[in-house]
Amino acid sequence: MIRVTGNGFSVPATVRVPDSKLAREATELVRDSVSDLIYDHSRRVYFFGSLRGRDQERSFDPELLYVAAMFHDLGLGEPFRGSGRRFEVDGADAASRFLRTHQLPEDDIRRVWTAIALHTTPGIPEFMEPEVALLTAGVEYDVLGIGYHDVDEADRAAVVALHPRPGFKERILQAFADGIRPKPETTFGNVKADVLAHYVPGFERGNFVRTVLDSPWAE
Repeated sequence: MIRVTGNGFSVPATVRVPDSKLAREATELVRDSVSDLIYDHSRRVYFFGSLRGRDQERSFDPELLYVAAMFHDLGLGEPFRGSGRRFEVDGADAASRFLRTHQLPEDDIRRVWTAIALHTTPGIPEFMEPEVALLTAGVEYDVLGIGYHDVDEADRAAVVALHPRPGFKERILQAFADGIRPKPETTFGNVKADVLAHYVPGFERGNFVRTVLDSPWAE
């Protein structure tokens, strides 16, 4: 199940980063734009999402899944912190712009956009196109450990050897906090409110019930 690449790292034999101009340029763009933490996480998400797809015998486009994985946390970066939009949408839009420069079909672009935009919205992606479902599966595996024992131990170790995760839990949570702290309103109704509640003193999460009751409608 494991193969050794020319750079000396072992990776799962049935999972390969697409060897295409599109994939190489996606790697270069993201590598130059994010920290080692986000880069390694994004690559692990691709590998783990692909492994879940392989084990579930799901047919998917590796190139689209790779681009979605590489761009999925790009919106946490400094250039997007004043956008006023959810970081997922910023990353999805950046991926769409990138894919349009390569003249991909609009349906492919839509799938990548949707995968990134929904990757922190549990309960929906799993019922959508494979690339959408597997991006979320890869994120949930790497961040939350969902399905941890469903991936072969040797495959898991190979991915982590290629892209290590020292202190990952605290570091990724801090990266989330840093990325969304300037736009706390974007956490209403989603899991990132938990991050700000933990890391930002004085943060008050939005309350759906109060929003309904305090709306301008008389009844």
